[in-house]
Amino acid sequence: MHKIAGVLLIFCLTVLSATSLAQNHSHDHHDNGHDHSHEQHVGDEHHADDHEGHHDNACGGHGDHGGEYDPKATAMHHISDANVYTILDAVRIPLPCILYAKDKGWDVFMSSKFEPGHHDNGHAAYNGYVLHEGAVKRVIAEEFPSEGQVHVGGFTHEKIEVDGKERSIGYVCYEGEKMQLEEKTVFDGGVLGGAITSFYDLSITKNVASMILILIIFFFIFRWIARAYQNGKGKAPRGIQSLLEPVILYIRDEVAIPFLGRDRYAKYMPLLLSIFFFILGLNLWGQVPFLGGTNVTGSLTVTMVLAILVFLIVNFSGNKHYWQHILWMPGVPVAVKPLLAVIELMSMFIKPLTLMLRLAGNITAGHIAILSFIGLIFIFGDSGQNMTGGTVGSVLSVALTLFMMAIELIVAFIQAYVFTILSASYIGAAIEEHH
Repeated sequence: MHKIAGVLLIFCLTVLSATSLAQNHSHDHHDNGHDHSHEQHVGDEHHADDHEGHHDNACGGHGDHGGEYDPKATAMHHISDANVYTILDAVRIPLPCILYAKDKGWDVFMSSKFEPGHHDNGHAAYNGYVLHEGAVKRVIAEEFPSEGQVHVGGFTHEKIEVDGKERSIGYVCYEGEKMQLEEKTVFDGGVLGGAITSFYDLSITKNVASMILILIIFFFIFRWIARAYQNGKGKAPRGIQSLLEPVILYIRDEVAIPFLGRDRYAKYMPLLLSIFFFILGLNLWGQVPFLGGTNVTGSLTVTMVLAILVFLIVNFSGNKHYWQHILWMPGVPVAVKPLLAVIELMSMFIKPLTLMLRLAGNITAGHIAILSFIGLIFIFGDSGQNMTGGTVGSVLSVALTLFMMAIELIVAFIQAYVFTILSASYIGAAIEEHH
C-alpha cells in the first residue's frame, strides 16, 4: 500500500508540475506573440481560434490576445492528428512532410521547416505551405512565395456560408495581407467536411508515427517470445512470455475456438491476435501521460481500415450457405425474400460501420474527458492569474483525471477484446457449415 501511495503521490506531483509548466509556457508564448488557446477577433463579427501560436488580427496588429480559456477547443486540438509530435506543448518533435501538388510536384521535408529562426517570432512558411493547428495547409495566393522559407504573421478564421452551410476559412498574415489557406485533400465525399483540393498530404503524422513505434515494439517482443519457446521447449514460461501467454490462450480458447470451430480456428488466429494486440497497444500508448496524448484508435481513418479489412475477410471467406442466407433465404416465402435480401445486404455494411464507430467513439470520449478535467486548472486559475483557484482546480483535476485514467485503462482492454470477438463472430457466421 505504501508503494502504491508513493506512486500516486509522484504522479500527482508530476501532473501539478506539468500543468504549471504548461501555464508558464503559455504565458511565455503570450508575451512573445504566441497564444495557444485564445480567441482572436477579426473586425467586429468574425472569430478565429488558433492553438498553434501567434495571433494577428486581420494582419493589422490589433489582435485580441485576451479571451477566456476554451477547454473544448483545447481538447479537440490535442486529440487530433498532427504533422508534428508535441510533448506537453514544450517539446516539438518534427516529422517528415510528404506533399504532392498537381501544379508543382512533390515536396519532401521535415516539419521543422515551419519553425521560425531563433531571432524571429511568429511562424514560418516553406515552399508555399504552413503548419496551422497541427496540420499542413497550402497558401493559395499567387503573390505568396512558393519556394524557400519565409516569415509569416499569425492566422485567422472567417466564417462564410457556402451552399447553405457555414464554413470556417483559414487565412495566414503575410506582409500585412490576409491570404487564404487550403486544406489537404480528404476523400470523404464531403461527409466530414473534406474535399479534393490542389494538394495531397502523405506525411508521417503523429498517429502514423505512433503506429510504427507500436508495431516495432511488438515485433521485437513477439520475436523474443518465439525464440524463448524454441530454445526452452518443456520449460515454464518466464518474464514477458509468462505475461502474454495467458492472453494468447484466452483469445484462442474463449474467442477463436467457440466462434470459428476447433478445426478451423488456426487459420484465423494470426488475424485475431494481430487485431487484438494492435488495438490494445495503441490504446495503452495513448494512456501514457505527457507523451503526446495520441488518439490513434480514436481516429475514424484507422478504425475504418480495420473494419474494411474484417469486412473483406468475412465476405471472401463466406461459403455457399452464408451467401444463400443473405441473397435467397431457404424456407422463406418467395414474396418476402427480396425484402429480406435488402435487409441482409444492408447488415453486411452496417456491421463494419458499427465496428468502426464503436472503437473510435469510446477511445475519443475518454481522451476528451481527461483533457477537459486537466482544463479545470486553467478555468479555476483564470489561465494562471489566480493562484488559489489554480490550486483548487489542480486538486480536482488530479482526482478526476486519476479516476478517468483508471476507467480508460479498463476500456483499453475491453475495446480491443470487443473488436476481436465481434470480428471472430462475423467470420464464424460466414464459414459456418450447414446443419
